Amino acid sequence: MKAFDGKRFVVVGLGVAGRAAARVLVEEGASVRVTEERADVDGADAFRALDVEVLTGGHEQWHLDGAAVVVTSPGVPEHAPVLAWAAERGVEIWSELDVGARLCEAPYVAVTGTNGKSTTTELVAGMMRAAGLDAVACGNIGHPFSQAAREGHEALVVEASSFQLRFHHWFHPRVSVLLNVAPDHLDWHASIEGYAGSKARIFELQTIGEWHVGNADDPAAAEVSRGAPCRLAWFRRGAPGDGEVGFEDGEVVARMDGEEWFGRPPFDSAGFRADAAAAAAVGLAFGLEPAAVAEGMRGMRLLPHRGQEVARIGGVPFLDDSKATNVHAALHALEGRTNIVLIAGGRSKGVELAPLVAATPSLAGVVAIGEAASEIVAVFGGRVPVRTAGSIEEAVRSAYELASPGCTVLLAPACASWDMFSDYRERGERFAAAASELATESDRG
Repeated sequence: MKAFDGKRFVVVGLGVAGRAAARVLVEEGASVRVTEERADVDGADAFRALDVEVLTGGHEQWHLDGAAVVVTSPGVPEHAPVLAWAAERGVEIWSELDVGARLCEAPYVAVTGTNGKSTTTELVAGMMRAAGLDAVACGNIGHPFSQAAREGHEALVVEASSFQLRFHHWFHPRVSVLLNVAPDHLDWHASIEGYAGSKARIFELQTIGEWHVGNADDPAAAEVSRGAPCRLAWFRRGAPGDGEVGFEDGEVVARMDGEEWFGRPPFDSAGFRADAAAAAAVGLAFGLEPAAVAEGMRGMRLLPHRGQEVARIGGVPFLDDSKATNVHAALHALEGRTNIVLIAGGRSKGVELAPLVAATPSLAGVVAIGEAASEIVAVFGGRVPVRTAGSIEEAVRSAYELASPGCTVLLAPACASWDMFSDYRERGERFAAAASELATESDRG
């Protein structure tokens, strides 16, 4: 018998998570209807060929008729009318995480936080593989948990967003970690309290014999982590105390069960140091040997759009940190740097951008783009030279004009990309292409 034989599901949204959920549910015997806001969705006919009923062009109340469960996609806010209709009818609302959790037989780790999720997820998966496990990174990182849960792996590392955690009922990791909490996605959650509350649900089903890993350097996140109903370990960027992982003389040190030294992480940035310490704590809590934790950390490579140099013109490097989609991430990208010409802006997601002013000492200039351009100008105007640009290509040229010898041009937008691009990847790729084109023009002289 299949897991969902004869059960009626309605999947709201046909994005990455919705597609995975619909496919897995059908393969597990469910009757599935998909309701999608967009009128034209690539691949809808392929799902109809699987006997999935796909309704596009907006949600209607009758779309929920007969549903035992509604599975909502991460992009659908909790205040959306379609979810309110489900709640009024008493229909259970699941996230795609629940589909995976109901099917997963392997132990799994869960990673959440405002920033650093993907890097930490990949780090822990690499540590597991170094220990000889068939392990995979999945979840919000791009490989849906519901799909990975059916693939027969020995262990999983699941990146979980606040959207997904908000609606879960069954998601129960062996080890969870909350990396940090800073204002983000307030257009979805409506308040920082709602956002933090969703993050807290990562450990809701854990029990006393399991582990949660918290951030000792982040007061807001630490307050959430102290509510975990299980064993608690901490990570920090400074020297660790008992039950903690941190840094001494630039090396990762764990004092969770005795003392272990893991060497220096392969990248020296504030964000990566925190992610490396968090991953080491998670790996040890999961039961990995210290040698595997060290090997996994040494083998890590930076994920795309997280600070890589994409071009250099006349000694001025161009760095792509397009994944810095909120203020917290942008400030991390700027920490310890000087003479930066910053390209920032986009869709602010309801978050106040004024805290970016703390980066002023690092800056030689700013180019503001997108819907939030006027907010960026208001933050930095009168403090450093500021320009606005109508495209990323124009922004690259303006930034180079502002850059004197010794400067660095950094794309760290502090905002989402959806006002101008399909996602942060396209934004980063367009930035890199524009910088490369400008470098070619410069070479031609």
